[in-house]
Amino acid sequence: MEQVECIVVGGGLAGLSAAYGLASAGVEVMVLERGDYSGAKNVTGGRLYVKPIRGFYPELWDEAPFERPVARELVTMMGDGAHTTIEIAADRFTGERPQSYTVLRAKLDQWLAEKVAEKGAVVVPNMKVDELLRKDGRIIGVRAGGDEIGASVVIVAEGVLRLLSSEAGLAAEPQAKHHALGYKEVIELPAGVIEDRWRLNPGEGAAQLFMGECTKGMLGGAFLYTNKESISLGMVVGMEALRTRRDGIESWQLLDAFKELPQIKPLVAGGAVAEYSAHSIPEGGISQVPKLAGDGYLVAGDTAGLSLNALVTVRGMDFAIASGYYAAEAVKKARAAGDFTAAGLAGYEASLRDSFVLRDLETARAIPGFMENPRLFTHYPQAVSRLLESVYTVGEQPQAGLFKKAWQGAKRDFINVATVKDAWSLRKL
Repeated sequence: MEQVECIVVGGGLAGLSAAYGLASAGVEVMVLERGDYSGAKNVTGGRLYVKPIRGFYPELWDEAPFERPVARELVTMMGDGAHTTIEIAADRFTGERPQSYTVLRAKLDQWLAEKVAEKGAVVVPNMKVDELLRKDGRIIGVRAGGDEIGASVVIVAEGVLRLLSSEAGLAAEPQAKHHALGYKEVIELPAGVIEDRWRLNPGEGAAQLFMGECTKGMLGGAFLYTNKESISLGMVVGMEALRTRRDGIESWQLLDAFKELPQIKPLVAGGAVAEYSAHSIPEGGISQVPKLAGDGYLVAGDTAGLSLNALVTVRGMDFAIASGYYAAEAVKKARAAGDFTAAGLAGYEASLRDSFVLRDLETARAIPGFMENPRLFTHYPQAVSRLLESVYTVGEQPQAGLFKKAWQGAKRDFINVATVKDAWSLRKL
């Protein structure tokens, strides 16, 4: 059987990050990607937080094909017939070293794959791995395309579905309650139109999140990211909520209805849909992270459940790149020691636990449970919009004082047993 030092299963950001670090150190690496090219099957909404990963492969990030640095953050709470948008802009978001960029994964992943190849790794597209090979309890390689390829270590970065890793017993099979369905359109718009609609300076970007009526009361929300000459518009809905819904509504119908809302229609006016895609998203948090290292293998990226929906920030790409970096470091140490057992690779999980990746996931441990509260997607967006609508309404009759209006709305929607319980649960976040 053909033998290489390291096989990386999956050419996404986690797998490519690991391959880049290993190939840079002279390790023989083969990346097997089932898509037509790296990024062909990646659907991520489109935002990468760069600040946490600038220390990993710093030579890459100044030339990476990012879209726009995010200068404006917007959160829109949608009620029935009313909505409220909070906008945050700060010089620290951009400056000389922006904290985040919008990205198009097909472009970014292809570029990173080219950088990996330049370092000497072999990146093989259109190569579906059918099985992880095991001998005496140890992962010893893969079966792909009718061939068996052996390796001292296999880095499993196959993605969220865990088809190979769950079959091999490295991770549990995904469950609907721990995942969401994400789907999006890339809509082409001229750069000037984007900057006018979101009040941006040339080259700047915006990120907008929506919650409430857009998901018809289900766990989830919508998102919009501005690219150089397009926007990424999409929606994320909890799989369990969608699966158990009884009115037969389909996920794609939610996005179509969202685009027709009077608040959204002007934002997409004149745009041409260039791409449509859908994918599952891990949202179980740290409780769903499997064992990360074993005899002859490491697990990275979405396969390891390294994704975080923290209500106002959604992260995954920075976790993937960091996990790939630490996987490469662990493999290099194991190679030097000639020990690819679980003990020899244990530094990988230790490094992740000391890093922002597992620390941030641990900090957010309570969020997946908190998000199961349906009032987050029904009552509160409606209540906020209703309260502010009443404050700004001028009717035919003499007006009540501003404080009285606000107090009446607050008493009606925010001062009751349910909301007090919700407020108490916030202490865990």
